[in-house]
Amino acid sequence: MYTPNREQLPIRSTPQPRPIKRHHTAREIAHRVHESLTTRVSKFICTIFLTFLLVVGMLTFILWLSLRPHRPRFHIHQFSISGLSQETGPENAQIQFNVTARNANQNIVVRYDSMNGSVYYRDQSIGWKPLLFPFDQEPKNTTIITDVFTLTNVNSQRWTDLKNDRVVGVVVFRLEISSIIRFKISKWESKHHRMHANCDVSVGSDGVILPISKEKRCPVYFT
Repeated sequence: MYTPNREQLPIRSTPQPRPIKRHHTAREIAHRVHESLTTRVSKFICTIFLTFLLVVGMLTFILWLSLRPHRPRFHIHQFSISGLSQETGPENAQIQFNVTARNANQNIVVRYDSMNGSVYYRDQSIGWKPLLFPFDQEPKNTTIITDVFTLTNVNSQRWTDLKNDRVVGVVVFRLEISSIIRFKISKWESKHHRMHANCDVSVGSDGVILPISKEKRCPVYFT
């Protein structure tokens, strides 16, 4: 009986073909080097340009902050009304006040074309007069504004309301200072702005400003 040989015969495998290495020509190598250099130069130029824009933007922002005009700051220090207790009427009644205007800018001059003052009681004007002639306020400078109003446009009913508020212990007035101003930086001047400073003032039964209103900052707005 034939017994097959259990030893396996070697199997010959067909060798796989090796990939053929492509040899780049000098022209191709030069082209790749040129493209690489061009990319690097482009990135370098873009980096410089973006850095330049960033620096210019920061300098512009800092310059804008330093040259941006700030509104004048008004504070009321004194306010009193005399003759509030008289029964005959407001003929001899007067209002005296003391206000400061501060130019808080570093390098900007505030040019006031004129300055007027008005006193209101219950949103009704009871006095008006010009306060200051045109003047220039230098940077970091404070101007004292003080004057006396004679009451006008106060009829018997309004005078009665004033006396009734005095009996309660608080009479509220509004002092408005208005002016047309410009901001000046070196040779440059801004356009005209109509400025209003509103100072709400409470006086007691003696006609003198109450502590709650003293040294108070007055809101400023433009129209």
